[in-house]
Amino acid sequence: MDIRFIPEAVKDYKSLDGSIKLLVNKKIEKLREDAYIGEELGNKNNIDLTGYYKIYVAKKKYRIVYRIVKNEIEIIEI
Repeated sequence: MDIRFIPEAVKDYKSLDGSIKLLVNKKIEKLREDAYIGEELGNKNNIDLTGYYKIYVAKKKYRIVYRIVKNEIEIIEI
């Protein structure tokens, strides 16, 4: 499955430390294999995030938020 970063996620990614980037890259590769390994966000605190997923990196210090659009994973935030 293809993976695309929105511009804000690119900024987030570029600001990460090199060792964290490696961990993020590993999680992204796992997403490529199975896009549904993340936890669904749903509707919380009157914010509807249905269709968005989260997956944690580095013992929950970082979170990747993404959604699946037309057989493509769109990274929203890191």
